Amino acid sequence: MTIGWIDGTAGVSGDMLLGALADAGVPLGETQTQIDRLGLGIILRAESVARAGLGATKVHVDVPTSDSIRHLSDIRELLARLNDPTRRRSLAVFERLAMAEAAVHRTSVDVVHFHEVGALDSIADVVGVCAGFAALSLDSLYCSTLSLGSGMTRGAHGPIPVPAPAVFAVLDGIGQVAAGPAPYESTTPTGAALLAEWVDDWRPLPTMTSYNVGMGAGTKDTDSVANVCRLVLGESADAPVASAGMVQIEANIDDLDPRVWPLAIEAVMASGAVDAWVTPIVMKKGRPAHTFSALCAVSAVDEVRSSIFRETSTIGVREYKVDREELERVVSIVDLDGHQIRVKTAHRRGAIVNRSLEWDDVVAAASALARSPSDVLARATACLEA
Repeated sequence: MTIGWIDGTAGVSGDMLLGALADAGVPLGETQTQIDRLGLGIILRAESVARAGLGATKVHVDVPTSDSIRHLSDIRELLARLNDPTRRRSLAVFERLAMAEAAVHRTSVDVVHFHEVGALDSIADVVGVCAGFAALSLDSLYCSTLSLGSGMTRGAHGPIPVPAPAVFAVLDGIGQVAAGPAPYESTTPTGAALLAEWVDDWRPLPTMTSYNVGMGAGTKDTDSVANVCRLVLGESADAPVASAGMVQIEANIDDLDPRVWPLAIEAVMASGAVDAWVTPIVMKKGRPAHTFSALCAVSAVDEVRSSIFRETSTIGVREYKVDREELERVVSIVDLDGHQIRVKTAHRRGAIVNRSLEWDDVVAAASALARSPSDVLARATACLEA
């Protein structure tokens, strides 16, 4: 089971998470592609820097001049240009921020003005981080006790005490927090909302076999703390061989336009299914039809079932429990002419069963190198074997 752990000793912000993801191997070009869908003229740049003598990646967000003040409805319309799961996760982050701002200012979500978090650089942070975590496809993400900082900062309406009220509102009932060592704002509302959306559990470093550590730099280089957000990627040492409690949901459908199937599969996967597929069948009276199937955890059955009803024309589904054996996986990186391609290596009882190159990374490298995907695949495979 592939997991990640965030070291929140120095706090977290959107750009620190962007830097940690880039430093851990998520191609910045892949993140930029998602941001380009917004059509806002935002450009990401990565720079190697040092914080307290530690090497890290600082991601700069270059944005055009803008004085727009956005409401949540404007954000929804903007994010509609993205694909799932980046769209769904990014919207969830902004909804968390809107509810926090509404609670702090004692108003309704609909009238909240996004000043800081609605700025273009914060939109880039939210979309970029969500795209990065989606690309990693982690089974679980954990975070340590999160340092929030202390002192005072300034917002659009004047001085704000640190920890910022919006940070407390976002993290209400979520996670473990502390002031931490820095006398400034260590955790921003955007960073807090991103962790609230993505982190599955808050705990010290879990038992794991680590294979990569990404270091994302904050803006300040201070002697109070090494101002970096560490993202540790690895394989859980506690991962079971078999995944119990899986449910398969099926429906026979003979009246849906075949062109809808790819979109239906994508939507059902986004709702929580771990797999979804379509099988041609012949029904009564010789009618051609399809069986739509989805596999999910017990906890996701209701959402997946609802998605099937919403995305297809079926009026009934059948469900049954199944056992699934999931091989342990380790993700590594192959560097091809400066482009990183992820490799998944599957193990069973200590032995390597197979290796596969991440196809999206192959396609991205092929585009950047002006080569065919098959050529890049062959060259990357040769590097892996070597």
